[in-house]
Amino acid sequence: MTQQNNKTRINSEQYARLKAEATAPYRGLRQFIYITCGASGFIGIVIFLSKVLAGRDVESALPNLALQIGVVALMVFLWRWEQRRQQRPK
Repeated sequence: MTQQNNKTRINSEQYARLKAEATAPYRGLRQFIYITCGASGFIGIVIFLSKVLAGRDVESALPNLALQIGVVALMVFLWRWEQRRQQRPK
């Protein structure tokens, strides 16, 4: 009897996990991409901000800095959107 309950519980846990994956496929992969692109953008911000502060290649560094800020802002927006979609009642 105990083995039957364990199998049922494991199956229900697996079912819940599969159901969550079916409602939001590749969610973990998307979050990984958001984090890596956000980190890359943050590194770009540091590099281009240091160039602007040093006064080197300001004409090319400013647009690149703006682009990096946009990338980070987009990744934060997508991350928060993903979190809100997950918490929304179904």
